[in-house]
Amino acid sequence: MKTIILSLAVIGLASFTFIKPSNTVHQFKVKSINGTEIDFASFKGKKILIVNTASECGYTPQYEGLQKLYEQHKDKLVIVGFPCNQFGGQEPGTETSIKEFCKSRYGVTFPLTTKVDVKGENTASIYKWLCSKEQNGVLDAEIKWNFNKFLLDENGKILAYFPSKVTPDSEEILKYLK
Repeated sequence: MKTIILSLAVIGLASFTFIKPSNTVHQFKVKSINGTEIDFASFKGKKILIVNTASECGYTPQYEGLQKLYEQHKDKLVIVGFPCNQFGGQEPGTETSIKEFCKSRYGVTFPLTTKVDVKGENTASIYKWLCSKEQNGVLDAEIKWNFNKFLLDENGKILAYFPSKVTPDSEEILKYLK
């Protein structure tokens, strides 16, 4: 990824630097829990809510709210869950068991990916982008637990970041969908 830096000198009075992010979330393709590919470019024109998930967490019931949000706003919102086992070992299962749990317990129909790391040495490239202002052009974020959320606009740019405690039905999220 390249960052383009353009400096302009204005009649010797000041110098301005414009940093343009070289990409959007639409550049990413990830493996789905079903073994197919999730191409974020196919979500152009819709908002995207990206959530790192876990099946054995105190926040796991948020799956219910995520599914409800997905159903209510399907015409303008895609939710993508990224199962992750980095916080308290709360996602120990296989992709098959995760998929079955989400479907049977919460009726999840929104896309889920294979298990990923969202921090550390093996961080998935989409999470490197999401968490680095240098890459995404908007904000730096640190994933500290399960069910952190990134909301992106229809053009693949980050609108907001929400920590675990912000529920899918909170006004903090809903205000962006009105």
